[in-house]
Amino acid sequence: MHLDRELAAVVTALPDLHIHDLDGARARMAELASSAGQVVTGEVTVSDHELAGVEGVLVPVRVFRPSEATAPLPAVLLLHGGGFVMGGLEALTAQAVDLCTHLPAVVVAVDYRLAPEHPYPAALRDCEAALGWVASEAESLGVAADRIGVHGMSAGGGLAAALTLLVRDRGGPPVCFQVLDAPEVDDRVETFSARTFEDTPLWNHSDAVLSWRHYLRGWSGDVPAYAAPARAGDLSGLPAAYVSVYENDPLRDEGLAYASALLRAGVSVELHLFPGTFHRSAVLTGAAVSRRQAAETLDALRRALHPVA
Repeated sequence: MHLDRELAAVVTALPDLHIHDLDGARARMAELASSAGQVVTGEVTVSDHELAGVEGVLVPVRVFRPSEATAPLPAVLLLHGGGFVMGGLEALTAQAVDLCTHLPAVVVAVDYRLAPEHPYPAALRDCEAALGWVASEAESLGVAADRIGVHGMSAGGGLAAALTLLVRDRGGPPVCFQVLDAPEVDDRVETFSARTFEDTPLWNHSDAVLSWRHYLRGWSGDVPAYAAPARAGDLSGLPAAYVSVYENDPLRDEGLAYASALLRAGVSVELHLFPGTFHRSAVLTGAAVSRRQAAETLDALRRALHPVA
């Protein structure tokens, strides 16, 4: 690995989030989120809701809105990472507050169901329900219904990509922009980076294999593009995208390939590979490369959701 100097200095202190021990990884991720503390200030109003999802399933969401906002704002549907098997709302608080205050925007974080207890398509259905709710409740949420973006990291990036495919094909609420941060989009796990990075921090080849095994548990036959967007034969008509990938990441090459496929389909794409990084290294927010990544993602979202007339 070619690690950024600041990241290399702290990498040994990172918790073990590898999912060979799923219960342990979930507990450590929850502890990490809890130890981060609440960063909500008076500038942000937070409310929790439970939406009616598919077949009566309740989907928890957390809404972050700038307290002083009066005019309708764009919305960002924020989907957490965790390999489809771990993560939740608490891990999104800092990022949601940052997006809410600095875009500004109404940020809706989704607590979708996790595999293997709830395999595909449970998580995608929950995300679809959340998007539909934001669109239908746009007036009460203070949202501009024509400016809804989706933002996902890792598995959340895969779900964001799948969601844009789903609403394109089924005529759902329009999504105007997608941020795909290290998107997990290819269940085959056969790219060069997937096969190469077998001992990387926080996420490695074995994690990728296991996460897909859990997510597709019980699925038989061909894997649909709504589960693994890299399998999509037609990516035309999708919203413009900002795709970021990490140099030392098993998911790197599938993110690059998906961005290239979007471009070939006529979708506008901004693509950035951050050198010296590894999967989830952005959680080390003090590193200069992490600060740069956060700033550039914010800038891409601002340009998409607050276009200059």
